Amino acid sequence: MPTAILRSRSLIRISGADAQDFLQNLITTDVDALPEREARPGALLTPQGKILFDFLIWRDGSDFLMETDLDQREPLIRRLTMYKLRAAVDLSPAEEGITVAWGDDSGKGLVVDGAFAVAGIPLRRSPGHLAGTAETDDTAEAAYDALRIAAGLPLSGRDFALQDAFPHDLLFDKSGGLSFRKGCYVGQEVVSRMQHRGTARRRVVLVSAAAALPASGTEITAGDKPVGTLGSVNGERALAIVRTDRVGDALARNLPLLASGVPVTLALPLWTGLAFPAEQQEAEP
Repeated sequence: MPTAILRSRSLIRISGADAQDFLQNLITTDVDALPEREARPGALLTPQGKILFDFLIWRDGSDFLMETDLDQREPLIRRLTMYKLRAAVDLSPAEEGITVAWGDDSGKGLVVDGAFAVAGIPLRRSPGHLAGTAETDDTAEAAYDALRIAAGLPLSGRDFALQDAFPHDLLFDKSGGLSFRKGCYVGQEVVSRMQHRGTARRRVVLVSAAAALPASGTEITAGDKPVGTLGSVNGERALAIVRTDRVGDALARNLPLLASGVPVTLALPLWTGLAFPAEQQEAEP
């Protein structure tokens, strides 16, 4: 059972009689439908539908735990507090550090990571340092990061900048982090309109190459036209957020896709069921 301790991650505890309604009316995740012992991705949006904070959320008895980057914890608590008003809700910092375990025998009794599960990877999470696990090292954390990249699961600060991406860009509509069935929440009108009109044009893709990829932030181009930017990089594999219409056009025209001169192949994660426009046209009878 491979494990890694993610020291850059931390938790916020949300408790109180109004905690569930407070969250249900605020964040993208359907909190009312959140199963026991399952973590799902979520976001707090701007009124314009952009991601202000991203996180994982799960139930802990009658409370809820939000996992986010340590440097985002206090700003997120402050932002949530702005919406609390007179609601019976308590927001407090909890554990620092998250243990993740993966594989078929991964940490029974821990919290299932729902996004990894959608991607077909059994991975579980636990606050703090899981008893019985060895101290983490850079190799263990790098192995987890490689797994995350292979699954097509992005992180803010690594794959996108906060306030610069919509939930659809990050595949939240496919990974369980975005609800279209519950009532209103901040930014809901914008993301619902994108969903129903089919106007999502940017998506996370898997990047592969025959040589080591350049650094995160490098543009991916087709001809002289930028189609996206590299995010998390792991040797010859990476994530990127790209314009799918531009990639589809490049594929249709057989234009090479390059990242600082390195030829790359782009693929939408299989678990999303998505395809580039050119691939959709080829699939039609």
